[in-house]
Amino acid sequence: MGEAMTAQYRQPVPLLWWVRRRSYLLFVLRELSSVAVAWFVVHFLLLVAAVHRGTAAYETFLGWGASPGILAVNLVALAFVLLHAVTWFNLAPKALVVRMQGHQVPPRMVAAGHFGAWFVASAVVAWMLVVVL
Repeated sequence: MGEAMTAQYRQPVPLLWWVRRRSYLLFVLRELSSVAVAWFVVHFLLLVAAVHRGTAAYETFLGWGASPGILAVNLVALAFVLLHAVTWFNLAPKALVVRMQGHQVPPRMVAAGHFGAWFVASAVVAWMLVVVL
C-alpha cells in the first residue's frame, strides 16, 4: 500500500535571530551598508546631473540636499559607509597575506597599513577642501 507521509519538524526561527550574536549582527549590518554606498552613488549622480543642467538646477539640488530628511538619510548612510570601511579593512589581513623577507607580516600590521592609508587619503582630501578650495 502507500507509504506513510511523515512531516519533518522545522523549528521556528525568530525574525531577528541575527541580533543575538555580535558577529552575526556585524555581518548583517555590513551587508546592509551596501545600500548606503548605493545611496551615495545615486546622490552623487544627481549632483552631477544638477551641475550639468546649470546654476538654477544646482541651487535647487542644494536646497533639496539641505532638507532635514535628506540630511538625516545622509548621516545614517555615512555611519553605514564608515562601518563598511572599518569592517572591510579589518577583513583585509584574512584575504591578503603579505610576506617580507620570507616572513609573514602580522595581520595587525596589514590592517594598520590599510587604516594608515585611509587616514592619509582623508587628510589630503580635507587639506584640499580647506586650503586649496
